[in-house]
Amino acid sequence: MPYHKNKQQAFQAAQQGVEDAQELYYEIVNDSASFGHQLQHLKQEVNEAFQQIENAMEVASEHQRAQLEKFRQDLQSMVNEVNQTE
Repeated sequence: MPYHKNKQQAFQAAQQGVEDAQELYYEIVNDSASFGHQLQHLKQEVNEAFQQIENAMEVASEHQRAQLEKFRQDLQSMVNEVNQTE
């Protein structure tokens, strides 16, 4: 049972990391005076989310792996879009 709990906790941490990064992403205003600071914070959140996804992949079930891969793709799309605006 602890193994299952660890799988679930790892998945939830990855999911929360992605949600945190997405929230920041949507809040960034390109012409804001604090854009540089916001962008730095977003990069940190995205890196943490990628790490949480990697950690969760190590113990994820097949269904969780599919969802984690979707999270990874969503994050990569955000990174690509931000890189285009810089």
